Amino acid sequence: MAGTSSESQYVTFSLDNEVFAVPVSVVREILDHEEAFRIPHGPDYLLGLRDVRGQGVPVIDLRLRLGMTKTERTPHTRALVLDVPIGEKTLGLVADRVYEVIPFREKEIEGAPDIGVRWPSDYIAGVVRRDGGFVVIVDLARLFSGAEVAMMGTANRLAATA
Repeated sequence: MAGTSSESQYVTFSLDNEVFAVPVSVVREILDHEEAFRIPHGPDYLLGLRDVRGQGVPVIDLRLRLGMTKTERTPHTRALVLDVPIGEKTLGLVADRVYEVIPFREKEIEGAPDIGVRWPSDYIAGVVRRDGGFVVIVDLARLFSGAEVAMMGTANRLAATA
């Protein structure tokens, strides 16, 4: 082989009919979806707090955060518990379904498109063509603004005092 391409592992999941991915390195665990303890005056996409092994973890409805319709709970709905690479925060993202861990070669990952998508492209780390469609790789560091990270930190502090 003339040259090898590096590859990284990703966890794939769906929101509505779209497939997304996050690096496996940020996924702490995948849990069944449970109702969260609602935090008053939080944004609509912040579902509340969930106890994860003794830690209060803010849970986000990623569909709402990306401007989609609210997640409807099914037997397949899961919460991905992630270590967000900014501010060293842990949060849960609700997904309609979690599929698998798959490798993507660096050369397979295309840049984010500038137009023709339903969500702002600055949240997209890249896209991969797969099975006649696309997998959108979410850039968690850019998905949440500094104010949102601070809000999640407040939520974590509230959970610690409860």
